[in-house]
Amino acid sequence: MKLFRVKKSQNNRVVVGMSGGVDSSLAAALLKKQGYDVIGITIRTWPKEECGSSFGRACCNLEAITRARMVAESLDIPYYVVDFSEDFKKEVIDYFCAEYISGRTPNPCVLCNEKIKFGKLLEKARSLGASLVATGHYVKKDFSKKADRFLLKEGKDKSKDQSYFLFTLSQKQLSSALFPLGDITKVKARAMAKRFKLKTYNTASSQDICFIQDMDYAEYIKKKTGVEIKGGEIVDETGKAIGRHRGIPFYTIGQRRGLGIAHKEPLYVTGIDTVNNRIIVGEKKEVMKNGLIAVNLNWIAIEQIVKPIKVMAKIRYNTKKAMAVVSKLGEDSVQVDFNQPQAAPTPGQAVVFYDKDIVVGGGWIREASN
Repeated sequence: MKLFRVKKSQNNRVVVGMSGGVDSSLAAALLKKQGYDVIGITIRTWPKEECGSSFGRACCNLEAITRARMVAESLDIPYYVVDFSEDFKKEVIDYFCAEYISGRTPNPCVLCNEKIKFGKLLEKARSLGASLVATGHYVKKDFSKKADRFLLKEGKDKSKDQSYFLFTLSQKQLSSALFPLGDITKVKARAMAKRFKLKTYNTASSQDICFIQDMDYAEYIKKKTGVEIKGGEIVDETGKAIGRHRGIPFYTIGQRRGLGIAHKEPLYVTGIDTVNNRIIVGEKKEVMKNGLIAVNLNWIAIEQIVKPIKVMAKIRYNTKKAMAVVSKLGEDSVQVDFNQPQAAPTPGQAVVFYDKDIVVGGGWIREASN
């Protein structure tokens, strides 16, 4: 079945998710210049009493909303703030806390993009008569007539490419998505925003987890869930206790810092035993893995995997892609075998598969394999 592709002549109304930063502001300005009927929306992801406060670089604070509103006024476009705090808690915060408590390392940005920005926001856009949602992500979208599928591609600025965080988008979501910044660099984006006289042209880029305020992860998890974060033993690969840990949410596979153990060679977290509340550590060679098993897959460039395929695989956002072969294991699981061992494939993180600059698909790391 062919997917319906929106043409500007049919419906050119687009909702732009505006965070109050330079990227989303420029996205709105560019679309307005191109003749789109633009509506700006800022998503409120926390209850009003929290969202009204100002802290650091987090989105949705009062300063960010004020900046986004000022940009919308300067562009002469309608602007709204919508409250998705309940959905954000259910889809992102609860998932984040549950993953850490279970000894996995979550990636909340992926879920936020799928469930909130291209989920709830797209629903809101349609209620406003818009068929499109645009964001300031540095990625590209294309359409393959041969495959009859929408494609997600890396942005021109490889240092800012965010395709890794969008691998779970469906064909339906991609059909309604616009990414105006895909063909420009971050440096050029700031220069263009300045020429547009956008007051956000020099705002700092957001960093880390947007909903963690002035506290560490474990403290945040305790506050949100009431679960007591208990310390326990740090053990070596033989099970011998060699130290104490502060609580499982403080640790992730491959972590080196913060262990507080003197050893002839640097030690790394090689395993997390939630049943016995233990952190397992070993030397660098013990975190190097030849493969992994991924589950809950989403394919973008292809309908489904049938036979083994060669890809470039990325096991976390800030690491380089590595050559690998992906083979089907079960209905919704694959084996990923790397040409060269990779450091600490981490349960709970995403592994994303690329063919040059095209996102083939991806999944969630269940476990590392040798």
